[in-house]
Amino acid sequence: MLVNGKWSENWQPVQNKDDKGRFVRQVSSFRNWITPDGSAGPTGEAGFKAESGRYRLYVAYICPWASRTLMARTLKGLEQHIPITIVNPTLTDQGWQFGGYDQADEDPLFGAQYIHELYTRADPTFTGRATVPALWDMKNNVMVNNESADILRMFNTAFGDLANNDYDLYPAELAGQIDELNPRLYNLLNNGVYKSGFASSQEAYDEAVNGVFTMLNELEERLQGQHYLFGNQLTETDIRAFVTLIRFDAAYHGIFKTNLKQIADYPNLSAFLARIYQLPGIAKTVNMDHITRGYYSIKTLNPTGIRPIGPKHVNALLNSVK
Repeated sequence: MLVNGKWSENWQPVQNKDDKGRFVRQVSSFRNWITPDGSAGPTGEAGFKAESGRYRLYVAYICPWASRTLMARTLKGLEQHIPITIVNPTLTDQGWQFGGYDQADEDPLFGAQYIHELYTRADPTFTGRATVPALWDMKNNVMVNNESADILRMFNTAFGDLANNDYDLYPAELAGQIDELNPRLYNLLNNGVYKSGFASSQEAYDEAVNGVFTMLNELEERLQGQHYLFGNQLTETDIRAFVTLIRFDAAYHGIFKTNLKQIADYPNLSAFLARIYQLPGIAKTVNMDHITRGYYSIKTLNPTGIRPIGPKHVNALLNSVK
């Protein structure tokens, strides 16, 4: 991680833990918002007007938080307006690295070797972990935001007529229900798989893995007779669920020991997963080679680096979209 702008130690997957051995995730640091007129958003400072070609999104295909933003960018038709840079999926001793792997990019702006170099460019005294996604303002050479939930929402609303407005991922009539489900979905499932995988006590693991399957059971029941989590309208909560579900059987089930069931054992969740994956453009946001390469490169969990080749049903889903 970075301490006062200096790389201080080799990358470790466990960011912090409490006295019970529970995994504790770092809070995002850059919280400015792109808005239609450049006015201030809910957090941060003003000055980030929605403009085509002004912003670059740094992502990792392995990372579900980054994939949220990729999906929103695709659904809102912002590909031509917001270019992306994809980092190497293998987690190095200095965190996310550029280039050196199929479909991983070199840094086009500064020729940086690691993503943490962008963080110290944005803040020379930055202390913390250098994470993705990271949204960069190429006009002013500053970091806009590194919180995926914020980026997802600003992509939904900020770009006006530049965007495809067939999708409203945070409709006003569902906002209360979305805001109620999102935190529980995050705590029990999205972050719950990480709390299972990075638990440092049996008690913490048992608590986390039971939470994961409590939420999966709830979602399975919720999806009975409907396409999405709030009926038949796609929302940001569906995106939040999808990014974890698509990684579950191929990665989390094994490397994070969330192995009571697979998603394949849930008919409604399996149909939901396929339904979203088959939406136009979504398949291009999923790179299972990067996903399994990345998770199974975590040395503390898998010292040999050997990764599984299946399961077959995941490969079948991936091959369902050409």
